[in-house]
Amino acid sequence: MSIRDTSATDRVIEKRISRKRLAVYGGAGVLVLIVLIWLVPGALRLFSAGSSVSASRLQIATVERGTFVRDIAADGRVVAAVSPTLYANAAGAVTLKAHAGDKVKRGQVLAVIASPELTNKLAQEQNNADAMQVAYEQAKIDANQQRSKLQETFENAKIDEQAAARDLKRYQEAYKKGAVSELDVNRHHDLLEKAQIGLRHARSNLGTDDSSLALEIQAKKLAYSRQKLLVADLQRQVDDLNVRSPVSGQVGQLFIAQTATVPKDAKLLTVVDLSALEVQVNVPESFARDLAAGMPAVISGNGQDWKGAVSAISPEVVNGEVVARVRFEGKKPEELRQNQRLSVRIVLDRRENALVVARGSFVDESGGRYAYVVRDGIAYKTPVTLGPSSIDKVEILQGLKAGDKVVISGTSNFNGAARVAISN
Repeated sequence: MSIRDTSATDRVIEKRISRKRLAVYGGAGVLVLIVLIWLVPGALRLFSAGSSVSASRLQIATVERGTFVRDIAADGRVVAAVSPTLYANAAGAVTLKAHAGDKVKRGQVLAVIASPELTNKLAQEQNNADAMQVAYEQAKIDANQQRSKLQETFENAKIDEQAAARDLKRYQEAYKKGAVSELDVNRHHDLLEKAQIGLRHARSNLGTDDSSLALEIQAKKLAYSRQKLLVADLQRQVDDLNVRSPVSGQVGQLFIAQTATVPKDAKLLTVVDLSALEVQVNVPESFARDLAAGMPAVISGNGQDWKGAVSAISPEVVNGEVVARVRFEGKKPEELRQNQRLSVRIVLDRRENALVVARGSFVDESGGRYAYVVRDGIAYKTPVTLGPSSIDKVEILQGLKAGDKVVISGTSNFNGAARVAISN
């Protein structure tokens, strides 16, 4: 007896797939494909980069075209532009007429120096001047008298010559008529020649002695004038014993005590001219080379801004800095006081339509030779040429264009890599 198989009763059952499930699977596949397309380029860039740095550790700025203002910002203090120091012009005891902090006016006596030696010398020289004046006046009187005598001698000689000429003429006529002898005529002829010689000498003496008298008077006059100058100088020195304020302002520092005896040229006190205040600032030596007198500045303080200009620059460098002074343009603010702290911004240069980017540590880290430009999440090391820099901006001369995004801070994390991926 044989057993028959079940092949006759078997039948193929077809697997029926739901359309809904098929749609779900298709959508998932498309989504996976899209994600792969989106991730693959980033992954490729990531693998091509030398390293990866988080964006939170970086600071990125955009290169722009605009106005580039190169300036210096520094804190300064108000100082007096005019603060003269007064000195003793002679040795002696000093009596102070003002105290530190007193307000004074120009020409006001601030101290008096007692100098008997200088006062006595002035009196002596004044007496000498008076004596020379008397001698000068006496010389003029004597000259006039001498000139009168010479004139009288000349006039008498002239009359004698005229009388001798008339006598000679009369004797000559009488000789022709036989009334006198030839000897009488010759005698009167000699008398005429003698009178003429006397007239010539009188005329010569009048001119010569007149010149001599004029020179003597001139010598007396010059001596008197020289003595007057000496007296005037001594009088000036005596007047300077009353030490006067050269400016209107306030008494600053006193260098001596009341009634102290001081030598010549000793410092007495200072006067501060409060109407001429300036701001003194310390400028780094690197910027000092570009400073020049007359550069514009903005002075800020007490919630206000004032226009200013650089007035002076010290040639001495101390601790890597130089001292500059900035004066106020226009009317001085009334509310300022000496040694008050103010902020100063000095404009070194101003350029329009310049290519600039925010200043950051990349300037020092790269030495100004390259910058990292960010494109599609990758920072590319790009050679650049940097120009001058200001407080917050640096000028780009070559290597970048407007719109480029540059890593301005945090490039020390790149370790000089050519490409760096920036992760979120």
